[in-house]
Amino acid sequence: MARVVKKSTRAKKATTSTKASPVVVKAQKAVDAASKSLDAQMDRVAKAKARAQKSSTAAAKASLTSANGKAKDLRAKLAMAKMELAKAKTMDAVRHAEEAAKEKVATLSESLSAKADKDLAAALKAFEARWMKSRVKAHAKKIKAAEKKAEAKIKAAAKKAATKAKELEKKAAAKLKADAQKAKKAATKKTITAKKVGRPKKAASETKATKRVGRPKKATSAAKPAKRVGRPKKSASKAEAAKKTPTRRGRPPKAGTARRGRPPKSAA
Repeated sequence: MARVVKKSTRAKKATTSTKASPVVVKAQKAVDAASKSLDAQMDRVAKAKARAQKSSTAAAKASLTSANGKAKDLRAKLAMAKMELAKAKTMDAVRHAEEAAKEKVATLSESLSAKADKDLAAALKAFEARWMKSRVKAHAKKIKAAEKKAEAKIKAAAKKAATKAKELEKKAAAKLKADAQKAKKAATKKTITAKKVGRPKKAASETKATKRVGRPKKATSAAKPAKRVGRPKKSASKAEAAKKTPTRRGRPPKAGTARRGRPPKSAA
């Protein structure tokens, strides 16, 4: 069995475009009919001519003349049909040429459109690459400026924080120094107070008699001598001797047998 080869779409389009139009088909049928009629009439003419040659009667001659006239008319009709067929073929050829031109233009248009799409895609790709490159460059520039600005702000903030930290350190050092001095003073005061512990309290009579420490009160009269702080009353003889002895300014000398501190309690 022979293999059937499928025609391509382009071959089908070509077959469709070269197909005769209905006008040409009609004209061709008219030519074929006229040609057939003429052939039949030519047979009749040949028969009439043979009869006229065989018997030269008026009827035979008239039959030949009539057959020749009909053949002449059929020739003219055939010529007219052929002319119409030629005109139809010419018009059909024009139509085919027009269709072929249109098809060629359509094919070219499709090809150009496809090429334009391809070129547009390539141009868009190239433009996108250039645009992205310029945009990345602009973004990098903006980011660099922002980073520089942020770095300046950070440096300013760090400087401000360092200054504030130094001020706080100075204040803290001053406070620690003041606290240390206060603690030192308090410790010194506590030491002095601790050293004074054990000293006897002054008697009420002594406090009233002597307001100033270390100096005896002056006597208001010669009969009443000034009381001495921390010593018992003297006898009459001692009082007289004391009158003769000039009063010493300042603190009176300590007695050799006098006891420091609280005086001893009396026997009573």
